Amino acid sequence: MRRPPFNPYAAVVIGVISVSTSAVLVKLADQAPAAIIANYRLLFAVLLMAPIILIKYKSEFRLISKKDWISSIFAGVFLAFHFILWFESLNYTSVASSVVLVTLQPIFAFLGTYFFFKERFSPGAVISMVIALLGSVIISWGDFKISGLALFGDILALLGAITVTAYFLLGQRVRRNVSLMTYTFVVYGVSSLTLIIYNILLQNSFTGYPVDHWWIFIVLAIFPTFLGHTLFNWALKWLSTSTISMGIVFEPVGASILAFFILGEVITWAQFLGGSIVIFGLFLFILSTSRKPKVTISQKEQNQ
Repeated sequence: MRRPPFNPYAAVVIGVISVSTSAVLVKLADQAPAAIIANYRLLFAVLLMAPIILIKYKSEFRLISKKDWISSIFAGVFLAFHFILWFESLNYTSVASSVVLVTLQPIFAFLGTYFFFKERFSPGAVISMVIALLGSVIISWGDFKISGLALFGDILALLGAITVTAYFLLGQRVRRNVSLMTYTFVVYGVSSLTLIIYNILLQNSFTGYPVDHWWIFIVLAIFPTFLGHTLFNWALKWLSTSTISMGIVFEPVGASILAFFILGEVITWAQFLGGSIVIFGLFLFILSTSRKPKVTISQKEQNQ
C-alpha cells in the first residue's frame, strides 16, 4: 500500500475536533425535527460536492463493483439512521450523556471486527470493554434518576453508536477500492435520499424554519460532515475501524465544553464519573489492541 499523503492520525484528530461541534449545533436547531436536521446536513453536503464530482470523478462510478455498490448503499442507510437516532437523543438527554454514549462505538466495532473481519484482540481489550460499559451504566443510572426521558435519550444514543459502527465497518472494505470523494458522495447521497423518504413518511415539513436554522444546516454540512466524517472516511484506507473509533473518544470532551459555554449545560456527578470511566476504558482499549494496521509515515510527518 502506498504511503498516505499526510499523517492519517492527524486527519482523525482534525475530524474529531470538527464533529465535536455537531451536538451543540443540533441542540441550537430546536425548532426542526431530528430527521430534518440530518436531512439538510447531508443534502447540503451532497450539493456542495456535486460540481467536483461531475468535473473530476464521474468516470469512477463505472468502475465501482456490484459488491462495493451494495456495501456503499447499506453504509448510507446506516449513516442516515445513525443521525436520526443520535439527533433525536439530544431532544431527551444532555449533550454530555448523548455524545459519551454514542462514542461507545469502539465496543461495537470490537464485536464487528471480531465476527466479520476475524480480528483478534488481547484479554486487556475485553477488560477495557467491560470498564467502558460500566461507565455507560453509571451515566444511564444517573440520567434515569433525573428523568425517564433522559434514559430514553441515552438508549437512542447507544443505538446511534451501533448504526454508525455498521457504517464504518462497511466503509472500511469499500474504501480499499473506491476513492474518498466517490465513496463519500455515494454514501451521503444514499443517506440523504433515505432521510427524504423517512421525512415524507413522517410528514415532516421541509420548509418554514427560522433563518438561523438554515445557517446551522449549512455549518453542519461543512464542519462536522466535510471536516469530520469525510476525513474519517479518508483515514479508513490506512487505519482500522477500531482505531478511528478510538480517536473519536475525544469528542465528548470538546462537545461538553461547548455545551457548557453555549448552552449552559452543567455536567452532573454521574455524567462526570461515568464519562471519565468510559473514556478511560476506551483509552485502555486502544492500548490493548494486539493487532494494528501498519501505516507508512515519514519521520518528518511523525514530528509534525
